[in-house]
Amino acid sequence: MTNLDSLVLGGGCFWCLDAAYQLLPGVTRVTCGYAGGHVDNPSYEAVYTDKTGHVEVVKIDYDPAKITLERLLEFFWQVHDPTRADGQGVEDIGTRYLSRIYTTSEVQRIAAEKSRAVEQATLTKPIATEISPLKKFWPAEEYHQNYFAQHPERAYCAAVIKPKIKKLKTSLAHGTH
Repeated sequence: MTNLDSLVLGGGCFWCLDAAYQLLPGVTRVTCGYAGGHVDNPSYEAVYTDKTGHVEVVKIDYDPAKITLERLLEFFWQVHDPTRADGQGVEDIGTRYLSRIYTTSEVQRIAAEKSRAVEQATLTKPIATEISPLKKFWPAEEYHQNYFAQHPERAYCAAVIKPKIKKLKTSLAHGTH
């Protein structure tokens, strides 16, 4: 029996993170959802108002025998701009798109802080990513799950996610991620 672990990350639109983390061997499931807010069982419409305090996140279930926590965190810094304090890209602005690492153990907290320090040493701008304990993960509505794979032709997917995934696939193939 495999002992899976999970990590909850926010780095802009959860559709982008969902598609990105599905590229990694050892990741068994990615679930879009919400974390960090003060409203129980929030809806997408409520989170979209930026009044619930929730961030769009993904819960990444992974097999630690096939991929390490450190590798997942290293990849996190590459799939979004951690120096942005107001969201990501041109369209994804607001508190729901903030860069966050939600930890479920002291091991995760230490690994996240170490990873952030290593990444900060490579950047000229300060990292805005906050690291905090996960209080509750709320799965997003079913239509948000695996969104890019189901709707690659939609405007946002074609313009934002597809080029990002293409670049990540190339980097992974060349061993640069």
